[in-house]
Amino acid sequence: MKARVLSLVFVFCIAFTAHAQMYEKKMAETLQMFGEAQNLNDYQKVANQFKMISNVANTEWLPLYYHAHIHILMSFMDNSSAAKKDEYLAVAEVSLKKMLKLVPNEVEALALQAFYYTGKLVVDPMVRGMEYGMLFGQVITKAASIDPDNPRVRYLKLANDVGSAPFFGKDPKVFLPDVQKLLEEWDNYKLKSPLHPRWGKEQVRTTIQQLSK
Repeated sequence: MKARVLSLVFVFCIAFTAHAQMYEKKMAETLQMFGEAQNLNDYQKVANQFKMISNVANTEWLPLYYHAHIHILMSFMDNSSAAKKDEYLAVAEVSLKKMLKLVPNEVEALALQAFYYTGKLVVDPMVRGMEYGMLFGQVITKAASIDPDNPRVRYLKLANDVGSAPFFGKDPKVFLPDVQKLLEEWDNYKLKSPLHPRWGKEQVRTTIQQLSK
């Protein structure tokens, strides 16, 4: 009986390891596709791949993260109509909610939620500014309290400060030293795994260029 139990444990461990390796392989392949995507059609194909992975690996939060992230990005890319932007964001919201149930205090998940609120705000800033500005502030503050060194949290906070500066009578250029410091320190942040989010560095460079004009 003891030998049988040990045999079953061994088989389970082998199956678990194989499943984990397959998950990591599919995620790495899809992340490579993500990095090579150039248009809305490409992004949609990659999002569909992440959706399929999340359906199989339903206890993993990263597939949901990337599925939501891509749809948020598409909301910025597609300028056909405000309604279309909201369609992308509605899809992102479903994955965001599932992800946050799995990892409610994961700083990368909270940063993405803040990015989602930014997406909702820019669809109609005059109407949505107060509501989503407040929601953004709440979640980015929570994220910063968990991990103040996370570069995506720092970038999103600074991007919001730069974007909202004119509404408060400030010159956005006052934030240039902070953005430059973020770029200098970006690579000091250690990722938990090769599959974890790493985006934002190019956006920081773009912000520096804009503020340096």
